[in-house]
Amino acid sequence: MPDLVDSPEEWPVVATADLHRDGWVVALRADQVQRPGHPDEEPFRRLVVEHPGAAVVLAVDDDDRVLCLRQYRHPARTRFVEVPAGLVDVAGEDPLDVARRELREEAGYAAERWTHLASTWASPGISAERHHLYLARGLREVDRSDFVLEHEEAEMEVFWAPFDDLVAGCLAGRLTDAPLVTAVLLAQARGLAGSGAGPWERRK
Repeated sequence: MPDLVDSPEEWPVVATADLHRDGWVVALRADQVQRPGHPDEEPFRRLVVEHPGAAVVLAVDDDDRVLCLRQYRHPARTRFVEVPAGLVDVAGEDPLDVARRELREEAGYAAERWTHLASTWASPGISAERHHLYLARGLREVDRSDFVLEHEEAEMEVFWAPFDDLVAGCLAGRLTDAPLVTAVLLAQARGLAGSGAGPWERRK
């Protein structure tokens, strides 16, 4: 059996063309890809959604409540229960710094302790989007500075939910935002939050 680990690899791209590119977050391109070691084969076309990735924050207080957002997402025509997240759209910026900023701007909180849960690819068959998931503990309220909520964020609801209720909602399929589900279940599996976590884990 091969090693159970993802390995970086890059196949030759013999041609590429932009299908859409403007000043917004994402771009769409078409690559002509060559299978390695088979120079006589015709290259095949693959569409790639360019995306800078995002930092996602599972912020849990001392009572094992999670700071949640309820936000409308137009492509899915759904108002999702989510956790704070933001784009890693500044070259060279550490995703942890993005996580700190988003927790402050979206929810008005800062955290003393941060744990990296995972970095996952959202949909690698079509997109370069990557999610950097963090657990934040030791929360305190802070000023949002001059950040102004607008568009969908202007209608966003901020609330607290018991961690174990989120686990139940994820497992029952009532909560379906992928970053939320991934972060919640990773934190539970690692014993970092919820009824399975002891006092020592909650202090981490």
